[in-house]
Amino acid sequence: MKRAFVPDCELQMQLLTDAISFPSSAHGLENVTDVLVRSFGLQYDNVRTFCLSRPAVDRTPRFQCDWLVGMSNRSDGGVRVGCGEYTWDFDAAGDGRVKRLFIKIELMCVLPASYQAPVLQWLSLVPYPWSSCSEAWAGLPSIDALTPIAQFLRREPRN
Repeated sequence: MKRAFVPDCELQMQLLTDAISFPSSAHGLENVTDVLVRSFGLQYDNVRTFCLSRPAVDRTPRFQCDWLVGMSNRSDGGVRVGCGEYTWDFDAAGDGRVKRLFIKIELMCVLPASYQAPVLQWLSLVPYPWSSCSEAWAGLPSIDALTPIAQFLRREPRN
């Protein structure tokens, strides 16, 4: 985290779903690390997060992209698959580390543990960490509970 974020970084979250909870904001590297790594890691494992587009070679101080995530719940083996949008603001005056990260969580589908194997198998085949909506959609398991994810992956990209 120290290599990716500046010490006085900021995290802001917008949740458009009740299927997962996060604080709306965190300030400073230790607090951001607690939210994104320590606390999250206590609840979930097998986490795979994909950025669904790549930044341009001449990256500006801001990069926005859609994302996809899948994970299993440590307590009961249930599976979650979600998607949304990242907005990364980089410290242009410094060494390019993240100054502010805004995460919009649009969808979070919750599935029982019986779906863990096909979901994790699918996620293992998606190019990591940079992918595209079409690459992620290609192997999506035919599970009714993932229909919102399929719809997200099939829409026009934002950037």
